[in-house]
Amino acid sequence: MITTVTTVTTVTTIAALGLTVTISIAAVATLIVFLTTRELASTSNSSLSLRIARFASVGILPLVIAFAAIVVVNIAEVL
Repeated sequence: MITTVTTVTTVTTIAALGLTVTISIAAVATLIVFLTTRELASTSNSSLSLRIARFASVGILPLVIAFAAIVVVNIAEVL
């Protein structure tokens, strides 16, 4: 009985870590895409480019906060 509980707990922990890594990679990749899009769109003076730059700016702050949380958690794991 104890072996079954330990095995289930181990599998659950590994699955949670895999999901965390996947979500972290997706968040960082999205942040990079939004920052790149904003920079490229803001160099042009057309109204469409400025609208795209404004749209990309909306998601940057929450992604920066998520990135900071990822960094803090990873540093806490090391210590």
